[in-house]
Amino acid sequence: MTAAEEKPTYQLGTGPGQVLVWFYGVFTVAAASRSIVQMIMDYGKAPLAYTLSALAAVVYGFITYSLVRGGEKARRAALVCCAAELVFVLVVGTWTLADPSAFPDATVWSDYGMGYLFIPVILPVLGMLWLRKAKR
Repeated sequence: MTAAEEKPTYQLGTGPGQVLVWFYGVFTVAAASRSIVQMIMDYGKAPLAYTLSALAAVVYGFITYSLVRGGEKARRAALVCCAAELVFVLVVGTWTLADPSAFPDATVWSDYGMGYLFIPVILPVLGMLWLRKAKR
C-alpha cells in the first residue's frame, strides 16, 4: 500500500475533535457547577435529578479527558462513554416525560436536553461518529 492509499489517521482532539473537546469541556463545567450548587442549596428537593447532573459532569469530564489524551485506548473508552451518555440521555429524557413527578427539578438530560438546546442528545451521536472516523 502506498502512502496515498493508506487510510488517514486522526488525532482525537484535532479538527472536528477540537469542537467536541470544547463542547464537552463546557458541558463538564456547566453540569458540575449546576449539580454542586443544587446539592449545596437544596439537595432534598430533587436528589435524583442533582445526582444525575453530577453523573453527567463525570461522564462529560471523562470524554473530554479522553479526547485530549488521544490514543487508541482513549478513543475506545470515549466511544463507550459516548454510547453510555446517549443511553442515559434517552432513558432520563423519556423518564422525565413519562413521570415528571420523579424529577421536581431538571437535570442536564431532562427532556432529552431541551434546556440545553438538545445538545446533550446530539453531542454523543456526533462524538461517536468522530471517534469511529478517528479509528486507526
